[in-house]
Amino acid sequence: MALSRWVKVPRDIAPLCVIDQAAECGPEDTGVSEAARERIWSNLQSLYRTGVHPALTMVMRRHGKIVLKRSIGAVHGNGPGETGPIVPLHPDSPICLFSASKAISALLVHKLVEDGRLRLEDRVSAHIPEFAAHGKGAVTIRQLMAHRAGIPTLPVKHPDPSLLQHWDALVHLLCLAPPFDPRFEKQAYHALTVGFIVGELVRRASGKELRDYLREVITGPLKLDTMTFGLPPERRGLAPKSHGTGPKPFWPVTQYAQRIIGVSFDRAAEAANEEGFLSSVVPSGNIFASADDASKLFQMLLNGGVLDGVRVLQPETVAEAIRPVGRIQYDGMLMVPLRFSAGFMLGESPFGLFGPKSHEAFGHLGFVSVLCWADPARDISVALLNSGKSMAPSALLQLARVLGSISRACA
Repeated sequence: MALSRWVKVPRDIAPLCVIDQAAECGPEDTGVSEAARERIWSNLQSLYRTGVHPALTMVMRRHGKIVLKRSIGAVHGNGPGETGPIVPLHPDSPICLFSASKAISALLVHKLVEDGRLRLEDRVSAHIPEFAAHGKGAVTIRQLMAHRAGIPTLPVKHPDPSLLQHWDALVHLLCLAPPFDPRFEKQAYHALTVGFIVGELVRRASGKELRDYLREVITGPLKLDTMTFGLPPERRGLAPKSHGTGPKPFWPVTQYAQRIIGVSFDRAAEAANEEGFLSSVVPSGNIFASADDASKLFQMLLNGGVLDGVRVLQPETVAEAIRPVGRIQYDGMLMVPLRFSAGFMLGESPFGLFGPKSHEAFGHLGFVSVLCWADPARDISVALLNSGKSMAPSALLQLARVLGSISRACA
């Protein structure tokens, strides 16, 4: 294990911890005891001490009030191979959501459904005629968004991240791709592919580019100022870089990552810092946001489409967005049993992506350890963002402890 792949964790991490005390509310408002809050915080600090996350931040709301708004680490200076002064991370720093972006991109489709410009039971080819090639004319928008369109991988032998900058070419390739399941019944996580077809549906139905439509219908009305596709140059100094960390990936992890995202684990982390990724629109994976803005968005969904008196979605639209598509299936790409709605990963019992007894929860995972979700049973909305990309068992175990402490705090 090369030392250069690990974060420099000092004995005293207090100087790297930032608590937004003005934002946090007490037990009388949230129903979360001070002891329970401190247990969550202690587990977050232990997650940082595993040495795989140069930066991590979390915002947790309960009953609509902020329980925690905290960060640990640095924007720059403590990552593997980094030199120079340490610049502490702030809880409002933007971080890439990676695949958690899919849930936000999906809401653009649901808004168009609400406005009568799309229907989830429409065939994708009704709006993108060229998608009908090789029998894909039978695929509905709902099936596409639930990862049942039969095109989980890019139809390119050796894809390079620079391909993400060529929208029309990618859409063309995916339209021409033959499906692996001609009956469109098998669930197989579409890590990158789903976003480009979803995004093309939004472009054609709305007549607008995704950045503009996202700002018009969601981020503008809700004042989510940090939430954008990519990251504009003037704000890049505020965001920590992504790093491949921990033990160097080995088989079968290397094969697993290559199968899902088309490139190596480390190459994917590296590409997230490059101009092409930061400047492009990648609906499946390059929305940046602060943890607070991500938590606000899921609080809006928890509230039935309204936040701070501003309604952006109708309650029935939210209900449809999180409604399960079929029963739980063994996912053909992720190799785990998982339930999806039209755009969201769903929780499970006795244990799921969002902690124990999370059957009612909905949200999304991003690049191993980014998690954004809401749980109606506990009345919580949470965003846990981080910059380290690692399959280190110690970090994954500690992440599970964080989720468990959140669940226990809000029984």
